[in-house]
Amino acid sequence: EDPSSSSSTQNSVAPELPGFYYDPEKNRYFRLLPGHNNHNPLTKDSIQHKAMECKRLRLLEEEEKQNQKTTRAGLNSSVLLQKRQLGLLSSTSYCRLVHELKVNCMQRRKIEIHSPDSSVAGTNNFKIIVADVACERIFTVNDVEHGGCKYGIINLSGLGKESLTYFFSLKVNSVCWASLTHPDSHLCLMGIAETPGCASLLPASLFSSTNPGDRPGMLCSFKISTAWSCAWCLNPQADNCFSTGLTRRVLVTNVVTGHRQTFGTSSDVLAQQFATQTPVLYNGCRSGEIFSIDVRQRNRKGQSWKAVRLFHGSAVTSIHLMEAEHYLMAADMAGKIKLWDLRTAKCVKQYKGHHNEYALLPLHVNEEEGLLIAVGQDCYTRIWSLQDAHLLRTIPSPHPSSKDAIPSVVFSSRLGGSRGVPGLLMAVKQDLYHFSYN
Repeated sequence: EDPSSSSSTQNSVAPELPGFYYDPEKNRYFRLLPGHNNHNPLTKDSIQHKAMECKRLRLLEEEEKQNQKTTRAGLNSSVLLQKRQLGLLSSTSYCRLVHELKVNCMQRRKIEIHSPDSSVAGTNNFKIIVADVACERIFTVNDVEHGGCKYGIINLSGLGKESLTYFFSLKVNSVCWASLTHPDSHLCLMGIAETPGCASLLPASLFSSTNPGDRPGMLCSFKISTAWSCAWCLNPQADNCFSTGLTRRVLVTNVVTGHRQTFGTSSDVLAQQFATQTPVLYNGCRSGEIFSIDVRQRNRKGQSWKAVRLFHGSAVTSIHLMEAEHYLMAADMAGKIKLWDLRTAKCVKQYKGHHNEYALLPLHVNEEEGLLIAVGQDCYTRIWSLQDAHLLRTIPSPHPSSKDAIPSVVFSSRLGGSRGVPGLLMAVKQDLYHFSYN
């Protein structure tokens, strides 16, 4: 059962009458009152919110009782091991199915964050968490009470035992890790100033609590129009370059030479990712279009520089290029998640159950574990099998659902580094949770 379908039960019991609400518990209709304010006890919004909250509490209770069951019939560790020993399963299939089994058994525990500055720990809501490539650290962006935000790095060795220095700014719209001097040495931050906006490249060592007097400064910073997305290029043919998705244009900047390329678009660029094997940038737009740019070419007028072109029916909020770079995963504001074959420009799979209406929500693809993870606007975290698009688990938020309490997650089988613990890291409101493999 999809927790986001709040009115399906009502419609199956009694027909819907305009201006009335049917209460299945009391077996009667009640008149809906006009208006949508908080003092009105019977509006569609309040009724749907109450139904959603009841389902969330029920699912949380089931998880606490460890009633979580695998969604595939006959999937258990002993059967998998027996099939593997008999040669009926390849090592790849065995590892994938084991991960499916483990994610269904993940249990939640709250993490206490210890910070050198006690005034910043647990005082503001998490907005974004982004892990580096090795999943040893997460960069966190937290909203603060006066309308700005604070950001810093949490070391995952020991899962939150040490929190590093926080900095304060006005706003951060988008962030990604950058590899300038060594892997994940810097951070690209977008929109850390009010209009007209700002793009900045900060060294990660700036957040270190050791040798505070010897901290490096900001490597690059420049004014831009409203920024929606950013991406760092790892291909040597476009070395030291990062891209910024702006309102109706794409800006590619070389942070060493300062050279910039501008590509005009017909829509706002909400999601970006560079390919690794080639210096090609993929972009997802508010219009629903996904297109690629070869950054080696010079600026051209019109749309002739667009290579691959794909189309969604709604604004594209997140894209992820698969490791072999033949497939691209994309999500939109209609809640559609599609896997595209870039060679044929056709959709080959759809992952159903995601919920979105207007938010910029990321996708988390873990090819090694064969998993796709996305948090919906209904605050449920859903996990699918990459191979067959099967919905494996729906995790309710520990907090009541609201637009300012959408969880931000990170998943890895090695949280904290090569010897780290596997599981899901979830930041919601002021709290950080770890869903560990059982």
